[in-house]
Amino acid sequence: MNRASMLHNLEKETQWDVVIIGGGATGLGAAVDASNRGYKTLLLEQHDFAKATSSRSTKLLHGGVRYLAQGNFKLVFEALRERGYLLKNAPHISASASFIIPAYKWWEKPYYAAGLTLYDIMAGKLGLGKTKVLSAKTTLALLPTLKQTRLKGGIAYKDGQFDDTRLAINLAQTAVENGATVLNYCGVTGLIKNNKKLEAVIAEDKISGAIFTVKAKIVVNATGIFVDDIMAMDKSGQPPLVTPSQGVHLVLPKKFFPGEEAMMIPDTSDGRVLFAVPWHENVVVGTTDTPVQNKLLEPVALEAEVAFILEHFNSYFNVSIARADVLSVFAGLRPLVKIPAPKNTSIMPRDHCIVVSESNLVSITGGKWTTYRKMAEEVIDKAVKIAGLPKKACATQHLKIHGWTEELNTNEPLSFYGADWEEIKKLYEENTAWLALLHPGYCYTRACVIFALRNEMAMTVEDVLARRTRLLFLDARAAINAAPRVAILMAKEMDRNQQWIREQVEEFNLLAKAYLL
Repeated sequence: MNRASMLHNLEKETQWDVVIIGGGATGLGAAVDASNRGYKTLLLEQHDFAKATSSRSTKLLHGGVRYLAQGNFKLVFEALRERGYLLKNAPHISASASFIIPAYKWWEKPYYAAGLTLYDIMAGKLGLGKTKVLSAKTTLALLPTLKQTRLKGGIAYKDGQFDDTRLAINLAQTAVENGATVLNYCGVTGLIKNNKKLEAVIAEDKISGAIFTVKAKIVVNATGIFVDDIMAMDKSGQPPLVTPSQGVHLVLPKKFFPGEEAMMIPDTSDGRVLFAVPWHENVVVGTTDTPVQNKLLEPVALEAEVAFILEHFNSYFNVSIARADVLSVFAGLRPLVKIPAPKNTSIMPRDHCIVVSESNLVSITGGKWTTYRKMAEEVIDKAVKIAGLPKKACATQHLKIHGWTEELNTNEPLSFYGADWEEIKKLYEENTAWLALLHPGYCYTRACVIFALRNEMAMTVEDVLARRTRLLFLDARAAINAAPRVAILMAKEMDRNQQWIREQVEEFNLLAKAYLL
């Protein structure tokens, strides 16, 4: 996947069947689906792939226990089915995990066990294992830092977890392998109509400044929290479709949760559940649900959100988590579909919706990572029908995602590259200096930087440290420490000068400070 070749494709093609705006989970999934069906497909992303919401999840593939409690059985059925497909199609970046709910009241064990047994049944043949009721002794053996006072036991159930941005990059690669053209740093700045119907978009290459008029038989707006901005280009004065909700996560050292199991706190003061999920040798804890007004690519955690997470987790553990223990804090905005509802966004449904405008702009928003494939299928079905394209069935249920391999060795520190691990090893043979770690506390090597440049369309230090590796999200101080080495490696590979190195390091450090408490 090379950006120069992607630009070449953009320049030579006179008309695309499907143009997709937005390079997050839904847009990338739509690009995979459309290209796999054989349509000439172009995806345009204003920044980097998964820059916004899609890189800032809780790293869960789940049906949604909370949605089950709300009675949204349709969403749970769909999400459990999609969870099963993704675990089979991308085993290198997704896995089954054991989650434990600690019980401190006598009724909690039978209550949660009953609900989670229904959760297992709803998964059917794609289920991951049976829910188990645990004694207090077993619960403490699995969650050794848990408070013992009044502990009645626990409930263990199975769900999925993954690396969100690594999946996004692999989806982009899968789309390209199926014939799509995907471009990061290429934003849509306008729409062109003929006889009131949308026929082209105006796109700007944010790196070169070049402007393109891109003709399309159909345009899909999959821009998440920015979906209303594209809809406003189509027709001004429309009521907003999205209510943004901010979710914050803290990343902590593994010593606070030394077991292999994840943990769920099923009830909090704002109606959400909280998770502690082992992830790349650290632990992600969160999340919050805070209504916000501003739609930002880099949202910032509020002090109240950080305090909320620390307070709730400290109430469950016999070790005290302080602000100084937090390795990284990241915030993301969910594009909740706007409906008449109370101001508390935690009770708003996470379903997605598709809207077709008078000009035939097809917009999709809402949903969650777990159901990205189904959302993509539905929006491409709709786009094909509106555009009158030759009808072709969706075939992504069992489509292997880039990196899939039968020979996955999870003991390898870079196993999440899947089949690309062999390509990383070839880089070690090309230059043994690339075996060196970017930071001594983490598994990423210099070869990961070179691979990101040559195969994953990384253009900036931020791209490498935030989304090709996950160092910024795992440990902001470690990422700041590694930034100069990454910039020097990139400059040599990309033929950039000392000024570029300085600017990249300065820009990254400014951004990374927002990930520190």
